[in-house]
Amino acid sequence: KVFIPRQSVLTKLLEVSHFQTIYNIFVALLIVIILNTVCLDLLEKGRIDIEFEILTGSFNKLSTTISIWLAMLSTTLLVYPVFHHWAKHTNSFSFDIVWLLLYVAYLIAFLVIPAMYVTKHKLALASSMIVVTEQTRLMMKVHSFVRENARSILNYLKHVETTSQPFPGFSSYLYFLFCPSLIYRNEYPRTANICWSYVVTNFLQVIGCTMYIYYLYVRFCLPVFRTAGRELANVKTYLKTIFSCVLPATLMFLLAFFAILHSWLNAFAEMLRFADRMFYEDWWNCKSFGNYYRTWNVVVHDWLYAYIYKDVLMYGDRRNRSTLAMLMVFFVSALFHEYIISVCLGFFYPILFVIFGGFGVLFIPLTQRKSTRGWNIFIWLMLFFGCGLLLCLYCLEWYARSLCPPNPVRH
Repeated sequence: KVFIPRQSVLTKLLEVSHFQTIYNIFVALLIVIILNTVCLDLLEKGRIDIEFEILTGSFNKLSTTISIWLAMLSTTLLVYPVFHHWAKHTNSFSFDIVWLLLYVAYLIAFLVIPAMYVTKHKLALASSMIVVTEQTRLMMKVHSFVRENARSILNYLKHVETTSQPFPGFSSYLYFLFCPSLIYRNEYPRTANICWSYVVTNFLQVIGCTMYIYYLYVRFCLPVFRTAGRELANVKTYLKTIFSCVLPATLMFLLAFFAILHSWLNAFAEMLRFADRMFYEDWWNCKSFGNYYRTWNVVVHDWLYAYIYKDVLMYGDRRNRSTLAMLMVFFVSALFHEYIISVCLGFFYPILFVIFGGFGVLFIPLTQRKSTRGWNIFIWLMLFFGCGLLLCLYCLEWYARSLCPPNPVRH
């Protein structure tokens, strides 16, 4: 991974008036949805009832959430002195094996303990999402820091008979923990100054997208899910519910992409003067699923390629290394996506794992080396139905468990 100064794709596109108009259309559509909701409430109920308690209730126990995050960050910071101690004293294979086992134990504990606290304190959806996504982000950053520096230290010791090898400063590690990259480097290209108005604009866009998603859910999805449990479950009911969710779910997906991979990451990049802002590519133009997976989230893809794909290529079976590496990347990615959703929702329902790790893999050879416009339409169709199916099935399960909570204890 070579970092170079460059802007995000949408940053450049939004400088063009035609694309700025598309942005304006989305803003106008949000205003229309808000007005529609307000008018319906006034006409049907005689008052405005937007049900903000659903949104505010998702951010319950913020003090507990912040405490868990601070604890995770503290253990992440402790990795630096511990790893520095290993780097100064590594001198034998058995010594390295012991430290490797301790490192693996740390990663397992870092994965398990926060999830236990989320369950113990019964954090709501948004609070759980904050903890689990930050847990995953910090764990990926720790692994990148350890992998990149352990490799350079061991290579250094092979050629130099000394233990005073160069070690990155703590400031480099601390900067890496907050910069929008999952690949560690001692230095990154930096911008000359900070444009605080750009930072504020991006954070406002995150808030706006969050409200947009909330209004879409309350206006178009919530009424469907609240009445779904009163009807007899059959194929007809499921199809009606899925098709009702297709358009709002896809809009939610696009808004979440814009909020997180564009606005949120660009805000932190600007604050930290991080110059390489290629967080995604023009995935909306893709004509193959392989290219879509590589371009829609470059930040995570770079990490998976560097520490999963390349490792399997190096140590896997020579005859099927590339296929095995690809399957391992999909398995790890699908597993962690499902882990995040399961912890946040409070139940295991592996729909995303099946769609992402199953159908997502099967579509790669089907769409490989395709270049006509029809295949781009096919990918968008699959995204539409995939988003609708995921939102429908997860929400139906959520409301089913809310109405009829499982009770394994029998008296």
